[in-house]
Amino acid sequence: MKLTKEQVAAVVTEASQKMSDPNYSSVLVGGFVQTQTPVAQFISAHERELGGAESIVGVIFHCALIAQCYQRNGGKIRTLSYEDLDAAARGEPLARLEKAQLPIHEFIKANVESEDAQKLIAMIALAIDGMS
Repeated sequence: MKLTKEQVAAVVTEASQKMSDPNYSSVLVGGFVQTQTPVAQFISAHERELGGAESIVGVIFHCALIAQCYQRNGGKIRTLSYEDLDAAARGEPLARLEKAQLPIHEFIKANVESEDAQKLIAMIALAIDGMS
């Protein structure tokens, strides 16, 4: 499923508006952790290169937004397995995502400073893309 720039922008704009609610990001992150436990564990295992717990939460938040982009546009998101993550980890994730889903790639590049975090989010986006 190819996402359009408009579809991604609609989810991101809505999230930006909801950020004034202090519970919004907690609920989004918590829901993603509950439904995507292997992904959350995988992200947490990268704590050292991400720079700590706050960065882990940020990565999970961005992954949850990406999952919403697919869900809102008809994608079925099942719980990713470690095998799904391994399959998505091959090659350079940002370059592969740029070819597969340019709007998601642009969202990551525009909103995530850390290159390590960008690569991790891109890899997870590729895993989501591969099963949606």
